[in-house]
Amino acid sequence: MKLSLCIPMYNESSIIADTARTLHEYMSANFEDYEILFSNDGSKDGCDKIVEDMNLPNVRVVGYPVNQGKGCAVRTAVLEATGDIVMFTDADLAYGTDVIKRVYDAFVETPEADLVIGSRNLTGDGYEGYTFIRKLASKIYIKVLCFVGGFKLSDSQCGCKAFRHDAVQKIFPRCEVNGFAFDFEAILWASKFGMKIKEIPVKIINHRESKVHVFSDTFKMLKDLRKMKKRIGKMSIESNL
Repeated sequence: MKLSLCIPMYNESSIIADTARTLHEYMSANFEDYEILFSNDGSKDGCDKIVEDMNLPNVRVVGYPVNQGKGCAVRTAVLEATGDIVMFTDADLAYGTDVIKRVYDAFVETPEADLVIGSRNLTGDGYEGYTFIRKLASKIYIKVLCFVGGFKLSDSQCGCKAFRHDAVQKIFPRCEVNGFAFDFEAILWASKFGMKIKEIPVKIINHRESKVHVFSDTFKMLKDLRKMKKRIGKMSIESNL
């Protein structure tokens, strides 16, 4: 099976060359058939040009000139992807590189799975290295959003998710949310289609300051959640796109 790895990026010039090089080395060593897509979310620091100028095999840059949000960057990349398995993770490789093979193997081991989602809450070391306050804030943030959204997943906001190609084609053309709530929207659609979701344990390996502002972004996401639940609940899934 071909694996497409999608990396959303916004003003990541300080790390993107190292990320591209690390991923190229890891993917070429572990997969025969793969591609890496860097999705430029309207960056102003030239990180897209940095990746392009590296001329790495099986690596391409997609995107658009005006910043729209992480959800739009992920959606753009996954819909451009050609792999049988389509995965996205963050540009800082917060969960390391070994998780990529673990996600791929999860699909091989569970053929009925449509989605594989990482979770920091399945093992005791998922939040290893977090400060107490950041860990507490993250857990409360996830619980509040999952309660309102009606989700039973243990970590809906983990930045490490993967989909079979058919699932991508059903879910993402219907998605509209550009901000951080895009994860919820994709999961809502997956649930509406009756797709099987498998969680695997992950942990943060590379720490950096989160771009999520817990209080302001939580209120925005709650607002987005209410809107998307209402919209998706009314929509039919009978017609093919």
